Amino acid sequence: MPFPVRFSPPLTAAAAAAGAVLAAVAIRRYLSLSHQRPSSAAVTMAAHSSSGAAVALVVAGKSPEDQQLLFSAASSVYLGEGDGYVTVALASDAHVAGEAGAFHVGAYMDSLRARRFGRWMLWSPRLASTQDLVAQNFSKLPVGAVCVADVQFKGRGRSKNVWESPPGCLMFSFTSQMQDARKLPLMQYVVCLSMTEAIKELCRAKGLPELDVRIKWPNDLYLKGLKVGGILCTSSYEPKVYNICTGIGLNVDNEKPTTCLNVGLQAIKANSPRLKREDITSFFFNKFEILFEIFSNEGFQALEKQYYDSWLHSGQKVVVQDVHEGQSSGSVVTIQHFFQGLTPTGYLYAIGQDGQNYELHPDGNSFDFFTGLVRRKMET
Repeated sequence: MPFPVRFSPPLTAAAAAAGAVLAAVAIRRYLSLSHQRPSSAAVTMAAHSSSGAAVALVVAGKSPEDQQLLFSAASSVYLGEGDGYVTVALASDAHVAGEAGAFHVGAYMDSLRARRFGRWMLWSPRLASTQDLVAQNFSKLPVGAVCVADVQFKGRGRSKNVWESPPGCLMFSFTSQMQDARKLPLMQYVVCLSMTEAIKELCRAKGLPELDVRIKWPNDLYLKGLKVGGILCTSSYEPKVYNICTGIGLNVDNEKPTTCLNVGLQAIKANSPRLKREDITSFFFNKFEILFEIFSNEGFQALEKQYYDSWLHSGQKVVVQDVHEGQSSGSVVTIQHFFQGLTPTGYLYAIGQDGQNYELHPDGNSFDFFTGLVRRKMET
């Protein structure tokens, strides 16, 4: 499909060279200072205190043509109010591949096999929000472009929750498009499934113990009962197409505040090699491209069995608060298993103690979906 990219006039060679130098200096300065910071809190405070400083973006592409395409677009990238100004460098000019703690763009590109997604990458050592960057600059970027940050300090979650990321967390956002509005609510499930499958395939490819990462409806990832990741999908409409921005946060090396993938690996096998953020990202796009194609052509029903094999909720009992004339009463419903876990609109499909079928919706107020469910009787 053609890429909806609108470019500003190309940079002059002198301006491009100057921008590359500024970006490289900013990246090296940040990485050097970050080695002296004793905690993630120090990183967060520094990020907030220098919100008007330069934000370094490193541009990379699967091919030289991909890289140049994105470099032209990145010259006009907009950041939010107070989030700083942009300096841009090509990955070949930044010289940070071997720096401790930095995302290794070259290693990522080497293991990427996807043809549509992840071929264009913007990487920053410190950024307010990857989700905001791709959302605010959607029309300037190739569809399928990804933005990765080592640290972000205005991360976005469900219900406008704002969070600060610790080092060691994999954080990225990418763009996609869809024409069928009925499929939009199901996109987050395809992303969740892609990540769980990617982690399993990566473990097998590296000869590591397989991590049993599972999906908590609608958009969280859990390992051994603890949250290790989350997905956020937002969309906007243009004539005949929906622009989708998908953000993913995954605890890879940061044991706090819950747990992380590498701690899970060490618990299974001591001294096990560690998973790397670059490999997880490339394996994700390799898998997502396949599942997204199936989803687009055949619908979510073609992925349902895989999805239910990875989710947490088959046979789970939850309490639903019914309200009758101002009085609330608890009713127990059981989430159906195997091919009956989700309704066609993407909500939970459950059966009550009365034998009736119900569609469960979040109440929109509770932080945990399962503490604020309301039900609607389904027609048989």
